[in-house]
Amino acid sequence: MASIVCQKLVGFPSRRRLCCQPEFHPRTTQKSVQAVGHGFGDNPGFSFRRIVKKPSALAAEVSIKEPETSAPLSEEDKMMANYVPIYVMLQLDIITNDNVLKDKAGLKKQLKQLQGAGVDGVMCDVWWGIVESKGPKEYDWSAYKELFQLVQECKLKMQVVMSFHQCGGNVGDVVNIPIPQWVLDVGETDPDIFYTNRAGTRNIEYLTIGVDNQPLFSGRTAIELYSDYMKSFRETMSDLLEAELFTDIEVGLGPAGELRYPSYPQDQGWAFPGIGEFQCYDKYLRANFKEAATNAGHPEWELPDDAGVYNDTPDATAFFGSKGYLSEKGKFFLTWYSNKLIIHGDQILDEANKAFLGCKLKLAIKISGIHWWYKDATHAAELTAGYYNLNDRDGYRPIARMLSRHYGAFNFTCLEMKDSEQDAAAKSGPQELVQQVFSGVKREEIYMAGENALERYDRVAYNQILINVRPNGVSKNGPPKLKMEALTYLRLGDELLKKANFRIFKVFVEKLHADQPHTSDPRKYTTVVPLERSKPEIPIEELLKATEMLEPFPFDDQTDMSVGGALNDFIDGFLNMIPFL
Repeated sequence: MASIVCQKLVGFPSRRRLCCQPEFHPRTTQKSVQAVGHGFGDNPGFSFRRIVKKPSALAAEVSIKEPETSAPLSEEDKMMANYVPIYVMLQLDIITNDNVLKDKAGLKKQLKQLQGAGVDGVMCDVWWGIVESKGPKEYDWSAYKELFQLVQECKLKMQVVMSFHQCGGNVGDVVNIPIPQWVLDVGETDPDIFYTNRAGTRNIEYLTIGVDNQPLFSGRTAIELYSDYMKSFRETMSDLLEAELFTDIEVGLGPAGELRYPSYPQDQGWAFPGIGEFQCYDKYLRANFKEAATNAGHPEWELPDDAGVYNDTPDATAFFGSKGYLSEKGKFFLTWYSNKLIIHGDQILDEANKAFLGCKLKLAIKISGIHWWYKDATHAAELTAGYYNLNDRDGYRPIARMLSRHYGAFNFTCLEMKDSEQDAAAKSGPQELVQQVFSGVKREEIYMAGENALERYDRVAYNQILINVRPNGVSKNGPPKLKMEALTYLRLGDELLKKANFRIFKVFVEKLHADQPHTSDPRKYTTVVPLERSKPEIPIEELLKATEMLEPFPFDDQTDMSVGGALNDFIDGFLNMIPFL
């Protein structure tokens, strides 16, 4: 296949091992790789060594190496290495569109309930459309500052999302918070600043990555809009950052805050399990594709016109059903489409790293768990979203490799889902998808975090989450073989706080903590260090080496930290009838 000339990406994955992070078994092979730079080969003399896991070297062969300089771990410390902190998502509209903290007294009561249940912290979206609503660089952080101070008062930690997307139009969106009006006004004269499908329908929930480097916003590019916003947050919240209130800054990189294209918008008629549509038909991405195709020696190639519409099945389209996606042209397009997404994430993370340099926190990104059609050869729904994942091509590990240079955390959704709960016609594979992604992320030696995609309050969902956060269970001798570094739980509200639901939830929190007492000091279970500057640029071809599909690490069938089953539900039925319990 002709090579694709894309912008160079930025940094080699760190060889610095983090606390409680697995060191691979000697059966891994070490390959010395010569780095290449601009284009694909003009940066001689800069080499690095990467450990590449053989398909046969599975998690059973992963060993944990304690820091050589550390004293022997106490029994308590060994068990604390299994501790997974939990952050509960706050309501989407906790800050109103008028930039006011909603029902502060009621929220304080809820936060105290969470704190009493042993919850480690909360997460909230910091909406661009609220903070910078009055005009370019007119930031009003007052309501968020009030919220953060309340959380601090309640002795909880915080994850915050730099939410550069619209709230509304996606699964679970119950309020509408558009992006700033002055940005939407630019779209009145230039509608191509928004993602566009083949029919020409615009999606105004997030700016197209085609304008990332276009100075269309009073002389600023989209990347500069995001960068200035994060710098303002850093400046305004300096006291809270110094107090280490924030453990994670999740950088919104697309619709719903996820690094993906808006391929399945409910407000445009998409319904599960439709394959979605490619979203690259604005004039900026069209021009970029034409340039890439011409440079590859195929000026005649155009964007797909046979990939169907939102609610098609794969076999109803020529691109998927007739295997156009496996043709030379199809592979070229899918590589370009997915590479653009990775470059987009890398550029914004580089700006986030500059903004929060030196702060004791982690940067994070969210990747959508698109589990429908995962068991179909086409993986059509993943492809339209920008995840070029096939049975023989890993579409997630290149993202993790990109993220590794920013000392970032990879946050993945759909942890609560089981294959057996899905409609067979959708060919869903949420369990296998989580297993693949978890394995790929760990092989890139970065933090793995997760969340549930839908609101669930039942034991079946909790037990599935517990399997996924510690796939091989708890270790009594120190860090487990595999572990997620955090769980973000969807969501705080009246339903969660109902007597029956909250009783089970408190048990769930205990099991996430591996039956260890709650600790307010993250240093007891993870590293807390100042954010370092992002490492050097990674050429796109080096990232694409991570597309090799390797056998995933084995997961246990059941968790060793169960919240119970049917018998417990039966007992709960009686307890729920007792008013004072």
